[in-house]
Amino acid sequence: MIKECKLYKKEKNKKLRCVACAHKCLISDGKTGICAVRKNINGKLMLLVYGKVAAMNIDPIEKKPLYHFYPGSYAFSVGTVGCNFKCDFCQNFDISQASKEKDKENKIIGDEMTPEKIVIAAIKMNCKSIAYTYNEPAIFSEFVKDCAVLAHQNGLKNVLVTNGYFTKESFDYLKKYIDAVNIDLKSFKDSFYKKLCGAKLSPVLDNIKWFHKQGIHIEITTLIIPGLNDTKTEFTNIAKFISGIDKNIPWHISRFFPMYKMTGKEITSRETLETAYNIGKKYLNDVHIGNV
Repeated sequence: MIKECKLYKKEKNKKLRCVACAHKCLISDGKTGICAVRKNINGKLMLLVYGKVAAMNIDPIEKKPLYHFYPGSYAFSVGTVGCNFKCDFCQNFDISQASKEKDKENKIIGDEMTPEKIVIAAIKMNCKSIAYTYNEPAIFSEFVKDCAVLAHQNGLKNVLVTNGYFTKESFDYLKKYIDAVNIDLKSFKDSFYKKLCGAKLSPVLDNIKWFHKQGIHIEITTLIIPGLNDTKTEFTNIAKFISGIDKNIPWHISRFFPMYKMTGKEITSRETLETAYNIGKKYLNDVHIGNV
């Protein structure tokens, strides 16, 4: 299913400015943005993954991870192909990067699932919420919103598991319908984001502040990668930043396992995770070690 996007502006020479994420790609006719799922087709920006669910599961809410949002409940988790990041350490690279492969026109895979079908399935499986996860929900914001509106109408909560690269436009577009978010704060160094993710740090920090200010439940996750973001200085900077917003925001310290383009890396040591935990507890009330 292909549907016209809402989050874009028309520019000169039939080019379109996508505002779904902070890249704000300028897209020529016949081309896609960085995510490779938002395409300029004859002067209209079309969402190639609308209703195309590539991953769908019933998960404990703690797996998102959200430890302080309806603990013990289940989330109906859905995701599509595509992502606006290119993380060398991606844990879901098989779907997040699929839309960018050479034969990308054949990589818009997934089961046809309307918002109505997703909500019905979530209710049938006794889920408390729908989680938009596995890949980056910002790139399919229009599909998220249609599902989220219907979810609220049927008593379900909505959860984003995100890299936090929303624009103010996409944040405002969704904020009324989102109840909780887990945002990846991958590093506190802009150089890390630029080199390993193809992105910038500042929009992520802004979104953490925006979601909190809006009163949306928020938890933060950092995947600790040996040799890249595992110093005491890094842990301290992240913990200080989070506590500067609210010391009650939970911080999840996640263990890295070799994946995608980083199969040569070591698994994060338990000692490093405990160092991060001890530093985090100096500034935050809730710190959790994950992936162990």
